[in-house]
Amino acid sequence: IVETMTDNRNRTASEVRHYFDKYGGNMGATGCVSWSFDKKGVIVINDEDQELDEDKVMEDALEAGAADFAPDEGVYTVYTDPDDVASVAEALTNDGYELLSAQVEMVPQNTIKLTDEGDIKNLQKMLDMFEDNEDVQNVWHNWEE
Repeated sequence: IVETMTDNRNRTASEVRHYFDKYGGNMGATGCVSWSFDKKGVIVINDEDQELDEDKVMEDALEAGAADFAPDEGVYTVYTDPDDVASVAEALTNDGYELLSAQVEMVPQNTIKLTDEGDIKNLQKMLDMFEDNEDVQNVWHNWEE
């Protein structure tokens, strides 16, 4: 999903279409892939030094109003209802956690693992092009990196 904000819709649409075409993708109609993503609040807690106790973090997150929790290498990801992300983030900050991010995101329901080096290279180049485009606000994908 590519989210844009522009003063020239035709220019931005043609640039985004060009990126997809150049790197082996296809630009579909507005909303055609959104069914495979869920809008969620996503809060990432820093645990780079691995000093936090997973059970304590999970307990604090759930008490703050989180809907789900996932530990990962060096971080804990807390999922909330989109309307609750600010209040849960504030509660976790007040509990002394360092947040790396707290925002509403489109989270894929399923992820895919790319194995072909050419596909991986093309997808990375395409994501880099989106990142460099000033009209592109957010990009969400289901690529399991």
